[in-house]
Amino acid sequence: MALQCGIVGLPNVGKSTLFNCLSNAKAQAANFPFCTIEPNVGVITVPDERLTKLAELVVPQKVVPNTIEIVDIAGLVKGASKGEGLGNQFLANIRATNAILHVLRCFDNDNVIHVDGSVDPIRDKEIIDTELQLKDLDSIEKKISKIEKMAKTGGDKDAKKAFEVLSVYKAHLLEGKSARTAPVAEEDKEHIADIWLLTAKPVLYVCNVEESAVNTGNAYVDKVREVAKAEGAEVLVISAQIESEIAQLESYEERQMFLDDLGLAESGVNKLIKAAYKLLNLATYFTAGVQEVRAWTITLGFTAPQAAGVIHSDFEKGFIRAEVIKYADFVAFGSEAACKENGKLGVEGKTYVVEDGDIMHFRFNV
Repeated sequence: MALQCGIVGLPNVGKSTLFNCLSNAKAQAANFPFCTIEPNVGVITVPDERLTKLAELVVPQKVVPNTIEIVDIAGLVKGASKGEGLGNQFLANIRATNAILHVLRCFDNDNVIHVDGSVDPIRDKEIIDTELQLKDLDSIEKKISKIEKMAKTGGDKDAKKAFEVLSVYKAHLLEGKSARTAPVAEEDKEHIADIWLLTAKPVLYVCNVEESAVNTGNAYVDKVREVAKAEGAEVLVISAQIESEIAQLESYEERQMFLDDLGLAESGVNKLIKAAYKLLNLATYFTAGVQEVRAWTITLGFTAPQAAGVIHSDFEKGFIRAEVIKYADFVAFGSEAACKENGKLGVEGKTYVVEDGDIMHFRFNV
């Protein structure tokens, strides 16, 4: 599944530095606006301690983790929805992503210029929100103009329903609110599926703080949390400076020592990748054999045949059954054979909903 998260933010908030740490790609991180002009794409490994443990037990020839694509998108300024700065390019690039990682500057540093002259993460957030909302409003109005006549004069029930739903979104956006918080039933969201609303995408606010605030946050972070809570959005606190220093360390042991000294259980990059995965409503199942131990990405709620289809469409078409071992059981007994002997291998049919961490083997016939 080619899943993408777009990193967005005003110029000089630290998003390109974070992107560098995430992907080791060479997005230029400079102290001036628009240092990232073309979107940089990095394929990021999703850290998963369960995959490491399974590999230790099975000792396969190959280990394949899950991945997510992270896209570093060009900086945004006021007026982007009307094409100011790199606006049109920014909006086109963000439209292709599945979710948004919105980086906000939550640190004071006179040596790093802020595009608006002062540090105010709420103002920064609102600038980007407004530009995206204006673009969405334009998309909504264009679709309304296409279907309004059919909705009001004809007997087209679909057009009438679409008009009602689009009108709710339009009113919501005109209030300065994002589409993701509009009071629309899940089944009615099909009416906006073809216009790819930017503010309908799930968002994670990433507060970039100074080193001393990475464990506790600061007054800027508190303000962001308050606003995010009202939206039902998550907030992650990270220090791009710390992540940049970690990225320069050669070995795993050195990185762990560095984290220990700072009182951190894991790097901000790991937290960010895991949070992005969660934001996309994803889960992981595993296949485990001597040739390969592999993590597979599915959407939460997938049935066994749908999960099989992630490996190959033939697996879904010809699905017969799934043999399932729970991760905790596999670790407790140490192997597939031991799980079978102890009655811990379940046989499931087409209606089985796959759980995060399941170890699966599919039987199919095409």
